[in-house]
Amino acid sequence: MDAVLHALADESRRTMLGILRDHQATAGELADALPIARPGVSRHLRVLREAGLVDVRQEAQRRIYSLRPEALVEVDEWLDGYRALWRNRLDALHTEIARGKKERK
Repeated sequence: MDAVLHALADESRRTMLGILRDHQATAGELADALPIARPGVSRHLRVLREAGLVDVRQEAQRRIYSLRPEALVEVDEWLDGYRALWRNRLDALHTEIARGKKERK
């Protein structure tokens, strides 16, 4: 999970994942969406591959990248405890707001 969190810590890599969430893309297409040089894009893609967040396949002389959402399952499970905490707090806030409205009537 540490490698995935490290990969997600960078804004450029999150941008790439956002693009790949919607469709597969070549390194060139990803580079066009970022304000960094292509060697930087390649380094970011390597980090994403090593973290297991993207797959790459060769198609003639192009490399096609695609998202591997299953790599995010462990992070999602870890975040679930925090979601429960917020849900409980938001439910309590909702209850207090409802009480306040009843008292004003």
